[in-house]
Amino acid sequence: MKIRALLTAATLLSAAPALAQAPQAAPQAQDKGKGAKAEGAPAQGTPPATATPAAEAPPKKAAPKKGESAKAMVKDAQGKDVGEITFEQTAQGVLVKGTLSNLPPGQHAFHIHETGKCEAPDFKTAGGHFNPAKKAHGILAPKGRHHGDLPNLYVGQDGRVQFDTFAQQGLTVKSMFDKDGSSVMVHTKEDDYHTDPTGDAGGRIACGVVEKSQP
Repeated sequence: MKIRALLTAATLLSAAPALAQAPQAAPQAQDKGKGAKAEGAPAQGTPPATATPAAEAPPKKAAPKKGESAKAMVKDAQGKDVGEITFEQTAQGVLVKGTLSNLPPGQHAFHIHETGKCEAPDFKTAGGHFNPAKKAHGILAPKGRHHGDLPNLYVGQDGRVQFDTFAQQGLTVKSMFDKDGSSVMVHTKEDDYHTDPTGDAGGRIACGVVEKSQP
């Protein structure tokens, strides 16, 4: 019996170190598992990343609807092309735009005339200024200005002029197409804006019949 007790005690003593080491290995394995989970998954409470949507471009404003329009092909006293003038009806008046060339440098009166007929060389067939309201000529005249009055043109040394202006004295594109039509005229001298009936503008050097623009 003593021998068996001694053998049992020896067996227990030899197993004690292994039993003492086993509990220490388990936490290490658990720590490794936790570390793997921390590396492979996002931290709790952090929302997943989402793509930021691209900013939308502001919508483009629609261009205003164009009104009734007309144009005039201008020629000089020799019948050579000088350029084109356009007219566009707006709520505030008529927008007049043009590009002319081969004109004498300097200031030149520019008017709308009452008849749509340009016969060279003097263009007298265009009649007087377009004046259905029967007013005096010139923006500086107390009883002016009439529908055919427009600002002077300033022609450069190269004989060219490009301009935009507004006719706001009652002129409309429709009114230029009365029974005998209308025309545009460039004069030899500048308009003084007050002398009736022509502004002391001198002779006529270029003329164009006003025609309806094709849609």
